[in-house]
Amino acid sequence: MRKSLIGIILLSIIIVGIALPAGFSVQTDSKVITYGEATYNNAGYKSSVDNFFNQQAHVDAGNIEYKIINADQVNTVTGKSYSSGQILSSALIDLSEQGNIKVTVDKSKITTITADMYISALKSAGITQGHAYVTSPVPATGESALTGIMNCYEAVTDVEIPDTVKEAANDEIYTQAEIIETENVTADELSELVDDVKETVQNENITDHTTIVNIIYNYTVNNNINLTNSSIENLATSIEGVQAVQGDVESYTSQVTEFVGNNSGDFSLDGLFSKLGL
Repeated sequence: MRKSLIGIILLSIIIVGIALPAGFSVQTDSKVITYGEATYNNAGYKSSVDNFFNQQAHVDAGNIEYKIINADQVNTVTGKSYSSGQILSSALIDLSEQGNIKVTVDKSKITTITADMYISALKSAGITQGHAYVTSPVPATGESALTGIMNCYEAVTDVEIPDTVKEAANDEIYTQAEIIETENVTADELSELVDDVKETVQNENITDHTTIVNIIYNYTVNNNINLTNSSIENLATSIEGVQAVQGDVESYTSQVTEFVGNNSGDFSLDGLFSKLGL
C-alpha cells in the first residue's frame, strides 16, 4: 500500500485499525469534500462547485472522497430550522497543507462569512491546521459550511468534537452573520473585534457576562464602531459561550494529540503526517 493512501479515513485504519465511519471509503490523497445537500442533489450546482475546487485547489474534484451535509446536521449544532434546499455551502478540505490553518472563500458566492471568521471559529474549536476552500453554486451566507469543515476534522482523527464545542463555534459564526446583516459594520471590523475580545477573555480567563459586555463596548468606542446594545449583548453571549467550553476544547485536542502521538498539546497535522513517515 502506497504511503500516499492517507485519505481522510484510511488514516484510522493505518494507525489503529478501526472501522470506517458510514459514508466514507478509502481515498487516494489527503483531501475531502463536503457538499451541502441542496448542491449535491443538483447536477448543475455540483458542477459549479467542483469547478471552483478544481481551479482554486488544483485538484480533480471527481476523484476526491466526499460527504454530504444535510439540514438535520446543521440544525442540530446551530439550533436553527433550515430546510434541505437551503444547505448550499460546500467545502474542500486539504489536510496535507501544514502550518497555520488557511481558508479560501469564494467571495462571488459566499456573501457574509469571511475567511477570517471561519478561521476564528475553527480555532475556537481547537482546529489550527489544514486548508479549507468554501463556495456555493448560488449566493449564500456560508454559515452551514462550518459544520462540514468540522465534520471532516472529526473523520481524519476519528475523534469527535464535543457537541458543546460545535455549538459554540457555530454560534460565533451565526452571531457575526446576524450583526453584519443588521448593523453598519464591516466583516473585517467585526472579525477583528471578535478576535481581540476573545484573546483578552481567554488570556484573563474571564467568564462574567457583564465584564465581557464592557470589554466589547470599550472596544467599539476606541475603534469608532457603532453597535446596538442588543448586538453587543449577543456578541458577549457568543464569546462567553466559547470561553465556557475551553475545557471541552482542551479535552478534544488532548485526544487528538494522543491519537497522533504528538506531545505539543495542540491539534497538529504535522504530528499526523510525521507519524506516517511522510
